Amino acid sequence: MSVLPLVLAGPLQSWGAASRFARRTTENAPTKSGVIGLLAAALGRERTADPSDLAALRFGVRVDQPGVRVRDYQTARHLVTDVSMPVSERFYLADAVFVAAVEGDPELIDALYDAVRAPVFLPYLGRRSCPPSRPLDLGRPSPGRVEDVLREQPWQAAPWYRRRSRDRSQVELTTLVDAEGGTDGDLLRDLPVSFDPAHRRYAMRAVTADAVRVPDPDARRERTPDHEPLLALGGD
Repeated sequence: MSVLPLVLAGPLQSWGAASRFARRTTENAPTKSGVIGLLAAALGRERTADPSDLAALRFGVRVDQPGVRVRDYQTARHLVTDVSMPVSERFYLADAVFVAAVEGDPELIDALYDAVRAPVFLPYLGRRSCPPSRPLDLGRPSPGRVEDVLREQPWQAAPWYRRRSRDRSQVELTTLVDAEGGTDGDLLRDLPVSFDPAHRRYAMRAVTADAVRVPDPDARRERTPDHEPLLALGGD
């Protein structure tokens, strides 16, 4: 198997797994359906295309910078009738950074790597109003598993956020990965079956939460003196 690493960073992100009427929430980390939709768009696929090959990829995400949840109220008027639409309540993650990874057949993973570097449709982080602030590319795909990439990829948090942890040589980061066998773990309705606007459908997937420790590149290091310490006055 081959694994493609991605970095998902932006001023705002919103990864909804459920929406009820005018309330649009966000999960605390990117959803599989959202990232698969991003990759399908990069390939140039229409919303009516079958996403089953991408949905079959094993998916995982690491929370490098959790961000802050913010709430927004939006108003609108109907384009034809000019009637006021219901006020909608929408939630976002501000200043968040995640490392995501998809694992699967090397030929498909290589195609996704090329698409991410030159996307047909511009990528966005959950909603069209949430563009990424960095290139998604974290390097060429490599053999292995999702867990390997989430453990080995350098910490991607912003410099101002990393400075908060300079007294530690390592940081512990939460990971959320597709459960082995698809049965053990927390269930989330997040497996895309159809992105067709006329009939969107999502199945359940099992997610396993864990944590990894990665080095902090900005950690303070004790300075080694470049000379022998002077003897105390009066010493032998």
